[in-house]
Amino acid sequence: MFCYQCEQTAKGEACTKGGVCGKPHDVASLQDLLIHALIGLSTAATEAGKRGIVDRETDVFTVKALFSTLTNVNFDAARFVDLIGQAVRRRDGLADRVRAAGGSLPDIDALGFRPADSLEGLVAQGEGTGLKSYPAANADILSLKHTLLFGLKGVAAYADHAQILGQEDPSVYAFVHKGLASMADAGVSLEAALGLVLKCGEINLRTMELLDAANTGAYGHPVPTAVSLGVKKGKAILVSGHDLKDLAGLLEQTRGKGINIYTHGEMLPCHGYPALKKYDHLAGHYGTAWQNQAKEFAEFPGAILMTTNCIQRPQPVYRDNIFTTGLVGWPDVAHVSGGDFGPVIKRALELPGFTQDVNGKSVMTGFARNAVMGVAGAVVEAVKGKQIRHFFLVAGCDGAKPGRNYYTQFVEQVPADCIVLTLACGKFRFFDKDLGTIGGIPRLLDMGQCNDAYSAIQIALALSKAFGVGVNELPLSMVLSWYEQKAAAILLTLLYLGIKDIRLGPSLPAFITPGVLDVLVKNFGIKPITTPEADLKAILG
Repeated sequence: MFCYQCEQTAKGEACTKGGVCGKPHDVASLQDLLIHALIGLSTAATEAGKRGIVDRETDVFTVKALFSTLTNVNFDAARFVDLIGQAVRRRDGLADRVRAAGGSLPDIDALGFRPADSLEGLVAQGEGTGLKSYPAANADILSLKHTLLFGLKGVAAYADHAQILGQEDPSVYAFVHKGLASMADAGVSLEAALGLVLKCGEINLRTMELLDAANTGAYGHPVPTAVSLGVKKGKAILVSGHDLKDLAGLLEQTRGKGINIYTHGEMLPCHGYPALKKYDHLAGHYGTAWQNQAKEFAEFPGAILMTTNCIQRPQPVYRDNIFTTGLVGWPDVAHVSGGDFGPVIKRALELPGFTQDVNGKSVMTGFARNAVMGVAGAVVEAVKGKQIRHFFLVAGCDGAKPGRNYYTQFVEQVPADCIVLTLACGKFRFFDKDLGTIGGIPRLLDMGQCNDAYSAIQIALALSKAFGVGVNELPLSMVLSWYEQKAAAILLTLLYLGIKDIRLGPSLPAFITPGVLDVLVKNFGIKPITTPEADLKAILG
């Protein structure tokens, strides 16, 4: 096992015996083997595309399979066995079509390997196909290949979310195939590898645009909304993850059944969508970020539904109450599919629920691009009038590793004439703090999930246009935290857009070599976080 795709990788280097995330050796090997199979499939798909042969079902399968290898999505070995088999069958079908069209395919193992007929055999095959097996002329090129792969995983997550709601772009699928195929190319130069990494950022921007259109097209543009952190007496279901369609389906299926629905983690921003907030039994938000679920789920007296990524090892006390759906999987945990949440509802009705109302404070969400741009004129005037000195985008993933209290302290120390924009689960370090207002504008603006990073980018671009300057000349600083591969994809998008002087933490990616880091520092001014005091002083002077 060799895995270093997330920020919490063992000793800041790599997980080699078992994943810090809970991923065992056999699942890690199966994920590596699935990527190997996808490299072969994407090589065939890329060659097929040159001859006008496109298979949409294979495109959709590829992003789903790739998404399933992202951190904290699927820990179920049996599911990977099926995905590997599907990938090889689709690979062979496309390869036959390429040859029938007069084309040829490169002589690489990913195009010829045959899956073993046992789980043990597949695990053994996977042990020889991991990250270190990709051909590269030097460590920097290999580092860039890994950066590209992890960025592609983030793209796949966003593309899957968008596709589920009917938004797709063939160019996104084509690049995913091209990027995966490049893993097996021994002749990729340093310049070409860096070009593919930045292209991944461009493609991720397009993918996030599709996802934004998907979410807002289905559920409306988010509006500023106060969300209760208390609970109501009655039966309850908790929904965690990121998938809006799953939440919408559950809300509809529980209508009139006396069950209150609560969001958890990255589902908090769902309260701002008009088509979701219309449900009276969307009762509020329970808990905080994904890494606290063991404690928070154990105390929740209802059923729990995990959508997309962020699942941790379910504890015995709530194991019978938790369900997975979509690409999420954990061995021996009940899985629901096809949008039928009947088993979740049945379990919620069997459990006691909350025995009394408990009042709690409320937090605001829903400050996505439409809401913020609606007051852009007031914001611009406040900046010109020096009521607002600076904007800080303090955003990204949360995690359990020490050092993330930096972001809490940073926000607490941001001067009163500055505004904090935030999104993703990193906000749970400070989401319930009352920072007050400036001219009626809240000083803390929650723009949504990590999936809503497109909103933040569009706001920055709109402000740069309003002030007549480039984004890097705006009174805006980005202080980001990262954990998994969607954050990597967003960072590549920011680099593609030429955004400089990003502060990144709590530690830099283990997959970035000193040589690649030197390029990022020289060209983009990427900086590791230090202390809140020192970083604020450096930014504000």
